[in-house]
Amino acid sequence: MSRLIKDYVEIGDHVSLDDLIARLTALRDSLPVSAEPELKIRGDDVFGRHLCIGYLRPLTAEEAACEGRYSGAGLPAFKVAA
Repeated sequence: MSRLIKDYVEIGDHVSLDDLIARLTALRDSLPVSAEPELKIRGDDVFGRHLCIGYLRPLTAEEAACEGRYSGAGLPAFKVAA
């Protein structure tokens, strides 16, 4: 079973409109169809605001190997009652 994980791209608040459109277009074109991207504005007036684009992506080979090593490790076995 392949698993998807959530990944993020952040864009700061000091970007020209043309640069923002170009970056968002390039990001959209690079995502797979099943990515389900979403856009959020995060931050506050003190620390600044930024755009955060979240999307689903498949695990990389390294992430999958790590996931395989640790899946089920240290978890108690559940017994099904008859």
